[in-house]
Amino acid sequence: MNRRVFVKSGALALVTMGLSPSFLRRSVLAAELPRARKGRTLICIFQRGAADALNVVVPHGEAAYYQMRPTIAIPRPSRGAPGTAIDLDGFFGLHPALAPFKPLWDRGLLTAVHAVGSPSNTRSHFDAQDYMESATPDDKSTPDGWLNRYLAARGTCAECEVAPFRAVSMTPQTPRILEGNAPVIAMNSLDQFSIRTGGTAEAELEALYMTGSADIVHAAGGDMFEAIKVLRAANPEQYQPRNGAEYPNTVFGQHLKQIAQLIKADVGLEIAFADVGGWDTHVNQGGATGQLAGRLDDFSRSIAALVTDLGDRMDDVAILTMSEFGRTARQNGNGGTDHGHASSMFVIGGDVQGHKVHGVWPGLEPEQLNQNRDLALTTDFRSVFSEVVGKHLGATAFERIFPGFVVDKSKWVGVL
Repeated sequence: MNRRVFVKSGALALVTMGLSPSFLRRSVLAAELPRARKGRTLICIFQRGAADALNVVVPHGEAAYYQMRPTIAIPRPSRGAPGTAIDLDGFFGLHPALAPFKPLWDRGLLTAVHAVGSPSNTRSHFDAQDYMESATPDDKSTPDGWLNRYLAARGTCAECEVAPFRAVSMTPQTPRILEGNAPVIAMNSLDQFSIRTGGTAEAELEALYMTGSADIVHAAGGDMFEAIKVLRAANPEQYQPRNGAEYPNTVFGQHLKQIAQLIKADVGLEIAFADVGGWDTHVNQGGATGQLAGRLDDFSRSIAALVTDLGDRMDDVAILTMSEFGRTARQNGNGGTDHGHASSMFVIGGDVQGHKVHGVWPGLEPEQLNQNRDLALTTDFRSVFSEVVGKHLGATAFERIFPGFVVDKSKWVGVL
């Protein structure tokens, strides 16, 4: 794409409003992409920084857990005692800051997968996030993200209408996981998008669109104006959460609130993405209280508010959480944990197989650890990803979505 095309007549607004270049690429490739099964939405949430799986989904039935974490381990469940693990099944429990998740567990809307992650042994945040978002561990040459490949792999369909808000990332730029040929919108907030598209930038873009020739800017302009029209109809400024939902006044909480707005506005949202940082707890991680607890409080209250707000619509929504890797089984000398290996995930939705922590637990005895330091990996993250997009969204072209990985349905852990 020639950069000068954007500069002409103020069309740089396409970029500053968060439009992915994939809007333009779709026009070039003439890819008419169909929607998922009616009403189905997948929300992916990335916990960037490597969340400590052992203090998130606590193996309180594992004696070695307490031996390796003398000051930061979450105490065993004790009825009525604050600051103890919230028991799930007699062996696993939730960090006490995840209390908003317990009603979802009780209703069968939430489940967890433990000892899950990437088979790559990298301890680099950058590389591990890249591998998880491309779904090709140890291969840096992959040009696109697995969620974008899912969107593209739905095939062509002349009869299917493509919603301009089919895939939305609540981020300043398109994340790695959504990079690719399928159209994606990335934006900081619905309000900013609406404001930025309501003034001079829109007028200049419209002038270019109306006077341009049949080039890719002209084609992309049509998509842009369709997106503006749909968003205005949704009227995000007037949105009120339902069912008593109260979102935290944090960036993450507000991003999930806006995802709920798009779902309930019926704009055709199929894939939504948000991320939240602050999980790299090398120093003063804390136990039941402290640094990690603060992150988990925002994380759980935001997601619980989203579920409450959506109400019955959760029958058609799945929420998938992920982090690039876990942390060391032993606490370090600074009251924290270092880069580890396997992690945990949450899956939340109306079609979840709840009341169970899924996956194979490897144990925490010295001989059971990865490299004598980390929670060992027993479930490849692609098994969970493929099960979610397969069962929830009806995906079948797994060889395109997860190149180089043989999807074996018998190894799906049964989260849905």
